[in-house]
Amino acid sequence: MAHINLLPWREWERERRKKEFLGNLAGVLVLGAVLVFAGGWVLDNSIEQQNARNNFLQSKITELDKKIAEIAQLEQQKADLEERMELIQELQGNRPVIVRIFDELVRTLSKGVHYKKLAMTGHNLTVAGVAESNNRISSLMRNLDESDWFQSPNLKSIKEDPTNSDYGPQASRFDLTFVQHNPNQADDGEEVE
Repeated sequence: MAHINLLPWREWERERRKKEFLGNLAGVLVLGAVLVFAGGWVLDNSIEQQNARNNFLQSKITELDKKIAEIAQLEQQKADLEERMELIQELQGNRPVIVRIFDELVRTLSKGVHYKKLAMTGHNLTVAGVAESNNRISSLMRNLDESDWFQSPNLKSIKEDPTNSDYGPQASRFDLTFVQHNPNQADDGEEVE
């Protein structure tokens, strides 16, 4: 047995282990590369799906923004229509008031007085007229003050008009203002029944 040479066997074993090690190393490298590429693919796929979701959400947000703008426009149209309806209702409600104002103007008009000009701005009325005498103007102002529909008569000017052919030498021209008041409305603007 002394003639058996064990050195080639050890060399062969080393070569086999070296090949096994290099094979394992190559396998690990290939497995690592496959894992890196698979991980990259998974991440790319996740990013792509998230981008698709973001695009979908963005398109839905754009649609909702359009609908919100449309709703805001409809609300503005609704407010405009409500304002118009209130104005129409106010005009419809004031229609009898105008008739009543003219009726009351005739009732408060004194004998020997006539109006040349009548203007109404808001609730303020301005009258320019001619009277037979200053006493007739005083009577007109008392009648206006006693009326439920008029308040605060204020004589702005009075001038003699002796050349007036209707009332003679004692005739006077006058300018008068007073405020229209609706006795059927409370002070806060609500109708009283």
